[in-house]
Amino acid sequence: MKIVVLDGYCLNPGDLNWDSLRAMGEVAVYERTPEAQVVERAAGATIALTNKSPFSAATQAALPELKYIGVLATGYNIVDVAAARQRGLVVTNVPTYGTHSVAQMTMALLLELCHQVGRHSEAVRAGEWSRNPDWSFWHSRQVELAGKQFGVVGFGRIGRQAAVAAAGLGMKIAAYDAQPGGPLAGVDFQWMGLDELIATSDVVSLHCPLFPDTKGLMNRERIARMKPSAFLLNTSRGPLIVEQDLADALNSGVIAGAGIDVVPQEPPVDGSPLFGARNCIVTPHMAWATLEARGRLMDIAVNNVRAFLDGKPVNQVG
Repeated sequence: MKIVVLDGYCLNPGDLNWDSLRAMGEVAVYERTPEAQVVERAAGATIALTNKSPFSAATQAALPELKYIGVLATGYNIVDVAAARQRGLVVTNVPTYGTHSVAQMTMALLLELCHQVGRHSEAVRAGEWSRNPDWSFWHSRQVELAGKQFGVVGFGRIGRQAAVAAAGLGMKIAAYDAQPGGPLAGVDFQWMGLDELIATSDVVSLHCPLFPDTKGLMNRERIARMKPSAFLLNTSRGPLIVEQDLADALNSGVIAGAGIDVVPQEPPVDGSPLFGARNCIVTPHMAWATLEARGRLMDIAVNNVRAFLDGKPVNQVG
């Protein structure tokens, strides 16, 4: 049985291995595969694993031996799932591997906005503190989070874990979810409507999936309802925010800052209005990329394949 990994570098740049997958068949691993070469490289394969190499309906039709597509990520929009269903292909994803890592990155963005540690480290190394006439030296407003409100939009696994971390810093937690579950126990917690949460939170952190009704969720009107001192965080999906609206709000002082790990176009080959925006941190969709999270992703992806071969698919989508 032939197994092909089309863009293995994304998950495994060399610090993991594919040995557990190789135990199940003949495995070909390509570091990256452009769309034009997917059919050529997946030809004859029963199982294909992909992160960003797309499987359109036409691609699937050109691969008659293919029975299984495993997405090495949570999002699976690179696969035409409806076409796969019609062809009887099993499509799986990896939904739970990055909870702690993404929540940790959310806190990293927030703390950088509060203290601008990198900027101040560089200033000290450049001698700015030594040349300063006063012992007191800082370039940016320093923000204490204790007692402030951390507003979570989308209270699933990651949103809850981010709230736990924020509560550990002494923050009050407010949450909005279209389908609210149980409250977060043991902390200062309350459910709020979306508009109330946006208007009253000192930090608004996005953790909701991208659906037609959440695309552009944070637009000019909603951002304008935020406190002027508030921060906006997004470690979920780029299109949740209208980039130009956020850039305009930052540059005009409507809100105090933003920490963004995701953008609508990834990578942003055409640039982004956020690149020149005031007090805006933009990182390259790296919240998921800790060694620990990627190790879990690898283990779950392999287990997905094993379950499929045993006739009991798990984490099936569509």
